[in-house]
Amino acid sequence: AERLGAFSRAAASKASIAMVTRGGYGLTRVLPQLDFAALASSGKRWVGHSDFTAFALALLARARGQSFLGVTGHMFAQLATAEEDVALASFRELLDASAEAVGWEAPGSPACSVSGVLWGGNLSMVCALAGSPYLPRQRGILFCEDVAEAPYRVERLLTQLLLAGVLQRQRAVVLGGFTEYKLTPHDAGFDMAEVTRWLRAQLKPHGVPVVTGLPFSHDHVRLTLPVGRKVRLIVEQGSAFFVY
Repeated sequence: AERLGAFSRAAASKASIAMVTRGGYGLTRVLPQLDFAALASSGKRWVGHSDFTAFALALLARARGQSFLGVTGHMFAQLATAEEDVALASFRELLDASAEAVGWEAPGSPACSVSGVLWGGNLSMVCALAGSPYLPRQRGILFCEDVAEAPYRVERLLTQLLLAGVLQRQRAVVLGGFTEYKLTPHDAGFDMAEVTRWLRAQLKPHGVPVVTGLPFSHDHVRLTLPVGRKVRLIVEQGSAFFVY
């Protein structure tokens, strides 16, 4: 009830931005009770990260509403000066509509130029919505990241999306940062590079490029990304761009 009230108050407020202070643990429990049409038409720019992915994707799936992933109020309090320049610049440029494109280094990624609705976020949360009416179904550009998930667990999450037919129908899959995990002797050298090679082998027959290096993760230096906006992904000579 408290969380439902918070969404209602945010939608009714005069503020133009509604930003969560932290990720939003447990948001999946309240999704069936939210009026997504009203939230999407409120004019608010909904902003969050991590578990907030559940709300962002549900807003897109149920009401074609847009939101932003990458920042929280708590994150800004933790930023160092140099990091703040990167994160805040990305956040401000997107919200004031001055951002035309954003680029990053993507060594080893296949050349491509594809357009689609940008969606995704935290990989665990994307998987948590699989099979529900809150997972977007359009053929778009999926981006994902995660934290404290060992490579074999990331592979398991991606396999779930493969078995559900989600990855095969995307225009592209873009991998962000997978951080704060530890490899053990039992992993036998199975790392994120192996996960990427495996994923590319799975998706190549479907014509879905897998692009890496996106600065989007649980680290402080990360982009803010517009969920639900149509973008063009361009990769050439090891450099990648989202063109807005």
